[in-house]
Amino acid sequence: MKKDNKNKSSRQHSLLSYPYDCGLILRKKQAIKRELLLKDSLLVKKIAILGGSTTSEIKDILELFLLNQGIKPEFYESEFNRYFEESVFENKALQTFKPDIIYLHLTHKNINTFPEINNSLAQIEHLLQQEQEKLSRIWASLAQYQCPIIQNNFDPPQYRILGNLDSSDPHGALNYINKLNSFLAESAQKQSHLHIHDINYLAARIGLERWFDYPLWYTAKYAVSYEAIPHLAQSLSAVIAALSGMAKKCLVLDLDNTCWGGQIGDDGLEGIAIGRDSALAEVFADFQHYLKLLKSRGIILAICSKNDLAVAKNGFTHPDTVLTEQDFSAFEANWEDKDKNLLKIADQLNLGLDSFVFIDDNPAERQLIHDALPQVNVPDIGSDPAHFINIIDKNYYFETSGITAEDVNRHEFYSRKAMYDKPEHRLDYGAYLDSLAMSAEIKPFSAPNVPRITQLINKTHQFNLTNKTYTANEIESISNDPDYIGLYGRLADVYGDHGLISVIIGHIHDKECHIESWLMSCRVFKRTMEYALFDALTKKCKESGIETIKGYYNPTSKNGLVIDLYKNLGFTCVENKNHVSIWQLQLKNYKKKNYHIKVN
Repeated sequence: MKKDNKNKSSRQHSLLSYPYDCGLILRKKQAIKRELLLKDSLLVKKIAILGGSTTSEIKDILELFLLNQGIKPEFYESEFNRYFEESVFENKALQTFKPDIIYLHLTHKNINTFPEINNSLAQIEHLLQQEQEKLSRIWASLAQYQCPIIQNNFDPPQYRILGNLDSSDPHGALNYINKLNSFLAESAQKQSHLHIHDINYLAARIGLERWFDYPLWYTAKYAVSYEAIPHLAQSLSAVIAALSGMAKKCLVLDLDNTCWGGQIGDDGLEGIAIGRDSALAEVFADFQHYLKLLKSRGIILAICSKNDLAVAKNGFTHPDTVLTEQDFSAFEANWEDKDKNLLKIADQLNLGLDSFVFIDDNPAERQLIHDALPQVNVPDIGSDPAHFINIIDKNYYFETSGITAEDVNRHEFYSRKAMYDKPEHRLDYGAYLDSLAMSAEIKPFSAPNVPRITQLINKTHQFNLTNKTYTANEIESISNDPDYIGLYGRLADVYGDHGLISVIIGHIHDKECHIESWLMSCRVFKRTMEYALFDALTKKCKESGIETIKGYYNPTSKNGLVIDLYKNLGFTCVENKNHVSIWQLQLKNYKKKNYHIKVN
């Protein structure tokens, strides 16, 4: 019974999975909240909402979707339409709050002036510059909080004075909004702390007539309808989850009637539906194309199918297949229960179960995973493959805050891992490590690496001693502060370059170095990279006259992997305070630990 309670507290709430009933969510929000507060190990985030319209209902529904993601929000909510004043003028309340994330909830209702039909092009350009300068002033002022800023772009107007000409004529409101949105997009590319929440797309997806409610605007000053609020809240929660490193990483797929139509074992290669020969074949070809696009931006694909392995793999030799066997980083096809196979995949890829999304057309298999592995996301995709893409996409499982080279090459890394895990069972482990011919680059933080360092810190939860988060601005400050040692590590081996995969941050005080943060990507676990990085830290410390290193371990539901790290490095536990253990090492007693990685 106790285990069942834990399972319930780990699950996603069924009412918050797309497609959902917006009215039901609004009516049952208190009951949903009570259930979600039972979830294990919620990550606390302080979120400031600076609104250009009424935001109270948005805040309440956003809280539900964040809790569903595993985030417990604490909110600061601005006074009605005081977003500008609370941003650019001294705001002691917001300073005291110390937000982790600031959300600017603006809509087209917050655009001060639109072009008039008798305006010259120069006058229209001047109006545009005024709006841009206002936004830039807000962002510059909010930079003092050194946290991500999420800014809505602008939704379309409810009517077009110029009709279809409104989108192309400079005097059109729609044309003007499109220019402002282009400015927002360009600004986000230049400012790493600025992230755009795309309500322009949301309004189009929902439909403008459902997006905006005239009576609600006039009576309560809500700039989005009650029906649209859950859609907005879910979308926004996905951005916040991505910034917090909680987006999903792996899509696990069934084969028959999921990746192709029919059953490969019964129908044979010629009998499955994939390609352009029929409506059904085209549906599955488009779905495979969608999966291929996900893989290209760093989402790991895996197969979990009840089939003979050779028969299952043969399906990807079909002349019209979009995916091939090589597109999958793990491939489990046998007659075992799928929960057991999914656990094998998690072990192969070294990923937590909460990183997985499971797709299967069979409701019994979905229910099995839902019950046995509650951490896994299992959308109810139904039986019509024409809806598969829409359901996966609208649940925002794979939201991202940015794309790095490491993301693009992730599939290759995990595919190689599957290859080099095999010799591990045949060789002495030290000999296996030596056979990888590993080399590392360990250097102080530098400007070009700040985006990747920040991303790695904020999305790594397993090998992470303190789970302390940093903004890009804070990482830049650390790199220029003589009282800090910030080191990053890159790792390469015979299979290729794994990229920037580890970070350690030490704060120097007197003759002590306090390790504030230490983390490493899960894809290089068990490679002794932690020894190489710590050896480099001790060398830096000795050069700076430091005598003692102190480490801190803050246990979470995900980082039990590193519970003995400091002990294994020769530290002594000197204190346990508020669940945080404090460890100490006298540098004179330390002997290097890295023997398998060549450090450049």
